[in-house]
Amino acid sequence: QVQLVESGGGLVQAGGSLRLSCAASGRTFSNYVMGWFRQAPGKEREFVSAITWSGGSTHYTDSVKGRFTISRDNAKNTVYLQMNSLKPEDTAVYYCAAGRGGVRTKGSYDYWGQGTQVTVSS
Repeated sequence: QVQLVESGGGLVQAGGSLRLSCAASGRTFSNYVMGWFRQAPGKEREFVSAITWSGGSTHYTDSVKGRFTISRDNAKNTVYLQMNSLKPEDTAVYYCAAGRGGVRTKGSYDYWGQGTQVTVSS
């Protein structure tokens, strides 16, 4: 059974940092892209960042470039999202996902975690 389990969310003041983790289990993810998406109340789920599991190629949405960094530890089957200089508009539920299609398209991802809440206060 494939599982993606996020952790690391919480409440932080604007300008602060959080590191999200996504622990993957249940299959081999060597050919999978691992992505982070987020969904704010009343909004669509949107792409945040992604990394190829083996190649290490990274992708970011424009609003987080220079502030967020995605990385992975293949030995631990874990993907991280380091979030710095957080803004109130980063407040959302953050989801980890695994897929083999388009990097920025949520429909291309086959597996999803349950999400972790990130709240940034002003």
